[in-house]
Amino acid sequence: METQPARRRDHLYRVVVRMLAVMLLPVAFLVSPRQARQVACQWALSARFPAEDLTGLTPATRAAFRAARTQALWRDGELIGLTSGYREAHEQARLFADAVRRARSPELARMWVLPPDESQHVAGRALDVRPTEGARWLERHGRRFHLHRVYDNEWWHFEYHPEGPPRRRAHPGEPTAIHGDARP
Repeated sequence: METQPARRRDHLYRVVVRMLAVMLLPVAFLVSPRQARQVACQWALSARFPAEDLTGLTPATRAAFRAARTQALWRDGELIGLTSGYREAHEQARLFADAVRRARSPELARMWVLPPDESQHVAGRALDVRPTEGARWLERHGRRFHLHRVYDNEWWHFEYHPEGPPRRRAHPGEPTAIHGDARP
């Protein structure tokens, strides 16, 4: 995975968020005894990633993401934030149109953005995560939560696939089948 090196600031965020989660744990236990660790994790991470929005993700995708980031924080001290999850079809269409304008070709644009009818963001099953350390953790451990990195050129993009990991592709526009046959 080609990613940026960890910054000193990221280490500080990890320490502060984990301390905050520990301090919030007793209150979370009062609110939700069976899910106290997950609730405390969500509260602490909302301080670090205040703009993230899990709305629109399928219930299974949202549950898998919450479970993964809870384990990442409590077990390994890693933070996983959501940069982008569910997108409305019109927003995905705008992103694709912008990419076509920049690349001057729909084929080249598909290396980074898919049209709405092909995007797992529109289906509520795709997650663009941050920081790079969190993505690394998710790439190593995401299989347990059915969250898989699916493109070589997007270290941040993961999708929920309960049926098992999909074949990794070079980029979003790489065909999944040739002449109707699945690729190896």
